[in-house]
Formats: sequence, C-alpha cells, structure tokens
Amino acid sequence: MSKQTRWPVWALALLVLTSTAQAAPRAELVASGLEHPWAVAFIDGGRMLVTERPGRLRLVSAGGQLGKPLAGLPRIDAAGQGGLLDLVTDSDFARNRTLYFCYAEPAASGYGNSTALASARLADDASRLEQVKVLFSQQPKFSSRAHFGCRIVEAADGTLFLTLGDRFQRMADAQTLDNHHGKVVRVRKDGGIPADNPFVGRAGARPEIWSLGHRNSQGAALGPDGKLWTHEHGPQGGDELNRPEAGKNYGWPVITYGENYGGGPVGAGLSRKAGMEQPLWQWTPSIAPSGMAFVRGTRYGKGWQGSLLLGSLKFRYLLRLELAGTRVLREEKLLTGLGQRVRDVREGPDGFIYLLTDEDDGQLLRLLPG
Repeated sequence: MSKQTRWPVWALALLVLTSTAQAAPRAELVASGLEHPWAVAFIDGGRMLVTERPGRLRLVSAGGQLGKPLAGLPRIDAAGQGGLLDLVTDSDFARNRTLYFCYAEPAASGYGNSTALASARLADDASRLEQVKVLFSQQPKFSSRAHFGCRIVEAADGTLFLTLGDRFQRMADAQTLDNHHGKVVRVRKDGGIPADNPFVGRAGARPEIWSLGHRNSQGAALGPDGKLWTHEHGPQGGDELNRPEAGKNYGWPVITYGENYGGGPVGAGLSRKAGMEQPLWQWTPSIAPSGMAFVRGTRYGKGWQGSLLLGSLKFRYLLRLELAGTRVLREEKLLTGLGQRVRDVREGPDGFIYLLTDEDDGQLLRLLPG
C-alpha cells in the first residue's frame, strides 16, 4: 500500500487561496461600429445613448443595435479633441426625459471655439432632441483643437459641475479668475449661478467658477462621500486625481509633477507651493486618464465596493483604485490585453460597469465579473 501524501501547512494554504481567488473580470461586447465614442448614458428599458466625437448622438438598444443619429443637436466644432463629448441624464429623467451634454461650441464669428453645456429633452420616440438650451458657454472663445475638459456631474443639490480645460496654449489662464480656462464651474439646471459659488460678488471674477488651477479634466464623478472627484491630464507626467473644493486652487501650471513635452521644467519646476492643493494621487509617467466611476453595487463582490475605476488612453487598460477615504491604497490594472483606448467608464443601473473605447471603430463594452 502507498503511503498517504502529507502536504505542508504552507502548501495547503496556497491551495486554498488559489482555489478561492476571484478570476479577473472580462469585457463583453455590447455594440461596435461607433466612431470615437466619448460618453454613454442610460435611459430606459436597458437602452443607452452614446455620443460620438464627430458630432453624433446614437441610441443603442438593449440588444446592442445602433440606431440612426438623433436629430436636434446644435452646431458642433468637431476637430482635434473637440466635438460632441460628455452626456448625462437628469436625476429625474424617468419623469422629465432631460439630458445634459457638453461639446465644442464654435464662435458665432467663425473664429474660435469653447466648451458649452446644454440641456435638452429626449423626444418620446427617442429620435431627436427637443427644447435644446445652452446653459453655459466657456469664455473667452479661443482658436484651439485641444483641452476642452468637458465632464458633467449632477451634485446632490441638483446643481451641475462642468470641467473645463486650459485650451493648451492658454495654460496661464488657469490661475486667473477673469476667464473659464482651466476651471471647474458650477451652474444651476436653468443656467443660473448658485448664490453660494465661492467667487460670487468678487470683482473681476467669473461667478460660475468653483475651483481653479486645472489642466484638462476628462474624468469626474460624485464619490461615496457625496463630494466631487476629478482627474486630469498632466503634461509629460503628473496626471492627477483631485477632489475639487469650493474656491481652492489646484496649482496648474505653477505646480505640477510633470514636465514639458520633450523634457524641461514647467515654469519654475515646482511641485508644491503654499496656497495650492496637492493631488490625492498622481501618475508619472502619465497614463492619460479618461472616464471615472465609483463602484457602488455588488456585482463584483464586496472587495470592489467603493473602488474608483478609470480608463487609460495611453496604456489601453482599465485601472481600479482601492481607497480608504481619500487615500489611495493600491492600483490594479485590468483588461491589459484590450488594446483599445478606454475613454469612458460608467456604472449602469444594472450594477455592471460599461466602457467605451475611443477608436475609429469604437466599442461599447460590459465588464463581467470573473
């Protein structure tokens, strides 16, 4: 008779851990054939709306079929990084069918553009936008194809946050209050200015401004703490995760952990300065972050609840940040073999995470638990 095999304690522990470890999540294709999609929003019956940067808004059925572009969009300056960008549904969409979207708005004179925020009603048959109203238009307009920012978040009080890029060549504007470049702004749903905005009544300051010193924020979401969280592109290095608070200055371009493209310091080469906020986290080298969503549901297990997900355009993966309050504990890279630029990340009403890939033949993906 053969002797019974006796496993050492460490080997038994490893066997248990291996057998119970959760497999990595995988991406399931929902829809393809989207041209540089930028944002996805969920409406009813499992249907979704997707913006395409060239200036189209498409309905995606619950089964993944693409509808014809919706009618009713305003004029859009679709060039470079500009075009039709973010889209969110109103918190009371089921009753009022209201949407908010932002885009590169061309100047009436034909010279220059800027980020604009508009509201609209989705027609009952979902074929067009009705009652389109521009709520906010970034000032001044400037001839640029870069750094539009353009992420929208509805706060718990019903006001709207909008991130605004520095327009690249106008980076110094991010430090002055007489313009909207490199800012986060906050407006009411009718386009009015909340009376408690931090610079209301200050001479020479734009009253819509919530925070300043931002470069190009392409991710924004409300955190579990009910506060606004954003991330932004640094120059060469120095991408940042921030939690913009009223009236605070996040430093760009006076402080940064990045450097100029091709090397060399930005300005005086400072990473800290009194009166300017430090990021919660920073990425050097840059990952080129886009899209942002907190995991609230239980689809991916308790270990994922409260995690922050964001896409990497540069490295073409999904990144999960494990948090303890506002502190980042660790990073986990997911879908590293995807091979596509991850532009948007959203949690759907079904609790699944949805992604958009920014490609000529872009995809809408659903993240399935391992």
